Amino acid sequence: MGKYAPLGDFLRKQRVSRIPMTFVEIERLIGTKLPKSQQYPAWWSNNPFNNVMTQVWLDAGYKTEEVDVEGRKVVFCRVQGSPATPNDGASSEDEIKNSKAHPIIGWLRGTVRIARDVDLTAPIDPEWGERAWGDDT
Repeated sequence: MGKYAPLGDFLRKQRVSRIPMTFVEIERLIGTKLPKSQQYPAWWSNNPFNNVMTQVWLDAGYKTEEVDVEGRKVVFCRVQGSPATPNDGASSEDEIKNSKAHPIIGWLRGTVRIARDVDLTAPIDPEWGERAWGDDT
């Protein structure tokens, strides 16, 4: 069990879409102080490669909004389409979203359609070399 797992457990149990919390409440929940880097807004970003705690709230189906590092408070908001209660059978789309793959992987999925009779392995213009360099025969 990771240091920030209690935060993930807490978020998964919530049935509301917005959870305002102070940094002190988070520290009480996880049983330790937040790192010094919590003083920077970037530490609270929703980039899954940012830090371990970020992955915990993202895996729980939440993202951070209204981060106030001076006031030491943050609002966790449920991600659109995230279930209100834990789902025992994760779909393949959920597995893709939660994978450790780079975020750009799959960003164009569904935007390109290829006609059935198109052979993507066939050369488009077999004579391109003759036009480019002339006929060497």
